[in-house]
Amino acid sequence: MTRPIENLTKRRPTGGRSRPSRGRRAFEADGYAIEPLVGPASSRPISRRGGHVTAGVIFADFANVSDVSGKATKSKIVRVKHSPANRDYERRGVITKGAVIETGAGEAVVTSRPTADGVVNAVLTTKK
Repeated sequence: MTRPIENLTKRRPTGGRSRPSRGRRAFEADGYAIEPLVGPASSRPISRRGGHVTAGVIFADFANVSDVSGKATKSKIVRVKHSPANRDYERRGVITKGAVIETGAGEAVVTSRPTADGVVNAVLTTKK
């Protein structure tokens, strides 16, 4: 799936049609958004520029939760409690950066970008 590129197919201020001077480039092509959910761990490779490949989280069941002292532990994710990105993400349980998740260690805020980093890192907010 490709996303329309800004300014390639827009209209002029007068209402006239603006013809694109070129087609889409490979690096402009975009895919479906990955929305990481709570479940058995799985990831998907994502092609980046320069031949690089990163892993995007599709499902995550554990998070690296660090406490106030900085000590990180691997904790099971129970559910997504709050998501400032989108209210619908709360209902569906989509894990995004800034989302408040309930873990075995307590309530934590996600600090990583699961689709870009390939891992769920979080910081503890309240003690269990």
